[in-house]
Amino acid sequence: MSVDHSHHIENPNSTTPPPQVELIGSVPTPPMPESSEAMTIHVTLPPGSAGSPRHRHTGPAFGYVVEGEMIFELEGEPERVVRAGETFWEPGGDVIHYQDGNNLADAQSRFVVTMFGDPDQPMLIPVSAEELEERKSRRAPRP
Repeated sequence: MSVDHSHHIENPNSTTPPPQVELIGSVPTPPMPESSEAMTIHVTLPPGSAGSPRHRHTGPAFGYVVEGEMIFELEGEPERVVRAGETFWEPGGDVIHYQDGNNLADAQSRFVVTMFGDPDQPMLIPVSAEELEERKSRRAPRP
């Protein structure tokens, strides 16, 4: 069953055209920490930046690439390129976020991400080399 997600409501008193709203991403609501904080951040990746070290989040994250291209990889999924105008998401929790680097060597890339997480924990929780080794069988084959 599909629901119309358009956000246009007729306004008979308006003298200007209505807003143009386009749904660009939608996912089922993943589990959230019981006590959650929502934060939205804007990230600029310099040309060729490897991005953040391997990490996890305490809750889900939903993002949109504003400019450029990002290499994105979560545990158990093959790496992929997310381009400007496209969305990405991750469930958070126990899933390792392997990559969020700039796919462009000659231009910056930018994305906006809203994260829901435990307010008493850091936004990014680094993953140790030992844990990466223990969980290497969960990583998708590399290109």
